Amino acid sequence: MSSSLIQLLVLAGIAIFLILKLRSVLGTREGFEKPPIPLEEVRTAAKPRRDFEVIEGGPDRDITDHVADGSDAAKALAGMKMAEPGFSVSSFLSGARGAYEMILMAYEKGEVDKVRAFLSPEVADTFDEAIRHREEQGLHVEANFVGLRELALHDATFDRTSREAEVTVRFVGELTSVVKNASGEIVEGSPTEIKRQRDIWTFARKMGSSDPNWHLVATGD
Repeated sequence: MSSSLIQLLVLAGIAIFLILKLRSVLGTREGFEKPPIPLEEVRTAAKPRRDFEVIEGGPDRDITDHVADGSDAAKALAGMKMAEPGFSVSSFLSGARGAYEMILMAYEKGEVDKVRAFLSPEVADTFDEAIRHREEQGLHVEANFVGLRELALHDATFDRTSREAEVTVRFVGELTSVVKNASGEIVEGSPTEIKRQRDIWTFARKMGSSDPNWHLVATGD
């Protein structure tokens, strides 16, 4: 046997040995194999799981921030919103804040004509009578508005048939006020003493109407 044939047999034996060794280490791909997981499933599994549900249609905070949920006042305010989707309780109260100062100061100074467009005829007549009585006695008032200490929605009603809405607001204002006689002498109050004015006012408006103004229809304390 030649030396070249011997070398060939040796190399063949080494190759067979290596193949058998690899099979014993790596195993074979015979029988059932679990298919690879699709990429989309991997991405889905990687997404965080949400163990909660978003609940829609909960309480309207624009209403429940001011009156008790489920109360008659809350139902009335909800009815106003249905009749006029742009209506906002918070915006209304912001407007009421400004209206209170404007109307109160007009009354104190005897300048009701400046705010007559925001008063019901009944309230305007009451203001006119009080101012006339004051003038007949030779008295006039000097007042300055200091600020609003408290504002709260007191009550609300809504007629779904007529669409007439009424909102009652409680105010606690702070002001200085003096009453002077015809000679300019102070007969009541102090120019430096801040007094608190408590009022409960009711504003009314027909929801959905083209007139955006609310009118003062009742006053109390």
